[in-house]
Amino acid sequence: MARIHLFLGGARSGKSTQAEQLAAEIGGDNVLYVATAQALDDEMFDRIARHQAARPQNWQTLEAPTGLAAALKETWKSQRVILLDCITLLVTNLLPSGVGFEQVSVQVGEYEQRVMAEIEALLDFLQPLEVDVLIVSNEVGMGLVPPYELGRAYRDILGRANRTLAARADQVTFMVAGIPMEIK
Repeated sequence: MARIHLFLGGARSGKSTQAEQLAAEIGGDNVLYVATAQALDDEMFDRIARHQAARPQNWQTLEAPTGLAAALKETWKSQRVILLDCITLLVTNLLPSGVGFEQVSVQVGEYEQRVMAEIEALLDFLQPLEVDVLIVSNEVGMGLVPPYELGRAYRDILGRANRTLAARADQVTFMVAGIPMEIK
């Protein structure tokens, strides 16, 4: 049965670094790194390149902006560790495309259903595997309330996704300023 460890925290809190260090400790070279980021602009391209350069060269990388369960079914080959970075961008990638601010409320329910179906499919795929799963996600609910509906919907849906992951996780670590706090 999969052992799931969720890393939560704000931007630049050290979540990914902590998860990568643990992956190296328990998986050595036998790590599948699942990246959900997409290089849609120059800044994100540079950010992704820095992340790739910092990872051990012998880790296998799976780039899957959505459809994680299906992508893992095709790629997972009994690696010791699966490191998924990150749920925050997965939820962003599932945003309804072409929706203007005036149309958001019409599609929020559909958006939430898509996100939660993705999370449940991921957890259902992982559950029977003999693997350590390290999942990284941002905690976005501790700041200001976004001034627009899509921002509020995103915050709420990511919060629900994080709650679902935390409920199924064996361990949850909250990162603040590079300091890990074990909360489960």
